Amino acid sequence: MDMKCSQCQAVGLEPGFIEDAGEHSRGYARWIPGPLQRGIFGGAKRFGRPRYQIDAHRCPACGHLELFAPRET
Repeated sequence: MDMKCSQCQAVGLEPGFIEDAGEHSRGYARWIPGPLQRGIFGGAKRFGRPRYQIDAHRCPACGHLELFAPRET
């Protein structure tokens, strides 16, 4: 089933991923639920929080990105 763009309604979104090229990154971004909380050194507090892979789809007509963080099964 082809996905439809939520902005321009074009059909046929291209699958891809969001790259994280930061220091010590694994090469891909993840979504973490809840508000951003910073630790004493300014980094995000992540310990004990679930992490979800981000699935990204790009509209070839308008360039809009649709992002999804599916639940692990």
